[in-house]
Amino acid sequence: MTPGDPRSHEQAPLRPGDRRILEQYLSHLRIERGLAENTLGAYRRDLTRYLADLARRDIDPSAVDPEQLGAWLQELRTGADGGSALSAASAARSLAAVRGLHSFLDAERASSTGDPSRLVQPPALPRRLPHPLSIDQVEALIDAAGRPGTGRDATERALRDRALLEVLYGLGARISEATGLDIDDIDQAERAAVLRGKGDKHRAVPVGRFALEALEAYLTRGRPTLAARGSGTPAVFLGSRGTRLTRQAAWQVVAGAAEAAELTDLPEPVSPHTLRHSYATHLLHGGADVRSVQELLGHASVTTTQLYTQVTVDTLRETHAGAHPRAR
Repeated sequence: MTPGDPRSHEQAPLRPGDRRILEQYLSHLRIERGLAENTLGAYRRDLTRYLADLARRDIDPSAVDPEQLGAWLQELRTGADGGSALSAASAARSLAAVRGLHSFLDAERASSTGDPSRLVQPPALPRRLPHPLSIDQVEALIDAAGRPGTGRDATERALRDRALLEVLYGLGARISEATGLDIDDIDQAERAAVLRGKGDKHRAVPVGRFALEALEAYLTRGRPTLAARGSGTPAVFLGSRGTRLTRQAAWQVVAGAAEAAELTDLPEPVSPHTLRHSYATHLLHGGADVRSVQELLGHASVTTTQLYTQVTVDTLRETHAGAHPRAR
């Protein structure tokens, strides 16, 4: 079977036993680990591709050996399994999902080969540093989001969009955390908000003046009009039908603001995560310590947060090289 073949794994149904294993594992992740639906969806896609490829090669998931698993990983990179070729990062993500499945089967004593994934190394990932915006670029982006457009609810949408970007940048929120905000999660008197992160972990973060003012303007002058079309959702950010704003719609808000602010000639497109990168980088530039930034971002490991310290070091190195007489 070749990539693009209409008989590829994306169209082929899973074997009944494999589908049962998949659903049991996803149920375990949902109930025992508390993973979000978006994460579960990604696991489902990766594992469906894996299990379909095992079926194509007539291999039982409970009898996979490390050599077979390693061969499958190589096929992911080239698309030889019948799907599109994956980057090292995407292949590593798929392997992480498969490792979880085999660990589950081993723990449930449903594997005759133990956990074969322990002996398979993920592909080496290129080191990617985030590309934060400058403070001026962030301000231009937020200002662009707050300009009323035309059509129905133009003013209300402008108030919402500005508040959304202030939350993404001012709180360092992930896109799912911003769209998941409920009104009761914001304490205006305490100038704080509760964000629900990965694995349903909650963290309290401070809300700065600009974000607080943008939220207050939207909640008093924008949200009531949008909410009148819905059925009483507690969500902070609403769409045109009065329902919770989707992650996809929030992405479009950021992309539209970037285009309006003419922030298109950048190393990578501006996304909601760009604002989170910028939040962390600007905190470190301002003197915040790494551990505090780790808590604010909700990172499980400080290693993830330390990636941003390299960005600040690189910036300082450029400043030093351009300003110090002995560095030129």
